[in-house]
Amino acid sequence: MRVANISYRYVMSNRFSSYNPEIPARLISCLNDSGARYEILHEPSGPSGYSQRLPAPAGLIGTAVVRAGKHRVLAVMPSPYSVDLKRFAKLIGDPVSLEAADDFKWLFPDCALGAIPPFGNLYGLPTYVDRSVARNQEIVFSAGTSTDSIRLAYVTYTEIVKPLFGRFSAKAHEDLAS
Repeated sequence: MRVANISYRYVMSNRFSSYNPEIPARLISCLNDSGARYEILHEPSGPSGYSQRLPAPAGLIGTAVVRAGKHRVLAVMPSPYSVDLKRFAKLIGDPVSLEAADDFKWLFPDCALGAIPPFGNLYGLPTYVDRSVARNQEIVFSAGTSTDSIRLAYVTYTEIVKPLFGRFSAKAHEDLAS
């Protein structure tokens, strides 16, 4: 499914920019080339330019870049969860640590920080998906911008990305100070 009236040009004035207003062309090309049916969800920005946060959709997933030995991998899990490093290390077979954005932002030059899509294959990274994500027929994920998400059938996602699977997520800790 192609979406009309939206430009997907690759725009980047600074290679290490932390903000990119456009969905990465490589993501759209990947989805279109695979024949995937998907929906782009756009959160409108308010007058101040900040997006108005809508309630989280069902099937929302998040990503984390993990250092595994000498390599980086992309971990994909349900949005309210985080990577359990002990479980992930056991799954990978190497010591692991979460990478800070400054250590990996160069890997995703066409994505806004905090909006990395779960397509490690497009960025040369192995992708690991937590098995709990399979509970959803559809997934919703960041589309590389701070205001866009994509809804896609989970089965289609796994056919395109061909991720590795395991159990490595844990409920994210709530900040009790706030």
